[in-house]
Amino acid sequence: MRHFPARRLVCLTEETVETLYLLGEEHRIVGVSGYAVRPPQVRREKPRVSAFTSADIPKIEALKPDLVLAFSDIQASIAADLARAGLAVHVFNQRDLAGIFAMIRTLGALIGCNEKADALARSFEERLDNVRRETQTLARRPRVYFEEWDEPMITGLCWVSELIEIAGGDDIFPEKRSEPAAKDRIVSPADVAHRSPEIILASWCGKKVRAEKIRARDGWQDIPAIVENKIYEIKSPLILQPGPAALTDGLDAIRAAIRV
Repeated sequence: MRHFPARRLVCLTEETVETLYLLGEEHRIVGVSGYAVRPPQVRREKPRVSAFTSADIPKIEALKPDLVLAFSDIQASIAADLARAGLAVHVFNQRDLAGIFAMIRTLGALIGCNEKADALARSFEERLDNVRRETQTLARRPRVYFEEWDEPMITGLCWVSELIEIAGGDDIFPEKRSEPAAKDRIVSPADVAHRSPEIILASWCGKKVRAEKIRARDGWQDIPAIVENKIYEIKSPLILQPGPAALTDGLDAIRAAIRV
């Protein structure tokens, strides 16, 4: 028998896990993605039932969840398999900051914690507003290139671009940020060189960033970020998950790079 508000949740995405912990509702979580690392105790407290694009359906069924939380078209086949198994699934698809705040509030509604979720979302909104006010007084805004992947070179999603602007920088590819598919955010070395970024931020989706490889790209020797050695790695769990991590540690990492 399913219970709503949901009492037993399987979270296939990291951002829903962290949100539930921040709400003090982690006791509802009965299974998580293998990539869930925030907060640190989740690795020892919760059973791992999935990767990002695959899941152990029988294991999830055995946990008897009221609801499984998934993300985007990338997990569409998992969601379909779960639905065929008779499980309830909610698929989030947040791609920008407004979507992240909506995800938090929707998750609160699904578990019957509307007020707590709204308070959490408002605290993040106020944090970002405070940072935005601080950076509006900057004398100049550095040009920033964010790289989500290196081969092919893929620039960042909407929430990353928005956070760069809030932190006081200008994303050199603002026209790309509304493209949800990675293939539509592919850029060439010549594209980047032409826009002459002063700061390069890289987060290679779980793979260690190699600054020396970036510096060695053809035609990049005169890019200001290369000349000034302003290449900074931001760990994937901090910036590539559209949830609380990006709004806190992710934003702080961008601000630190801009201030250097």
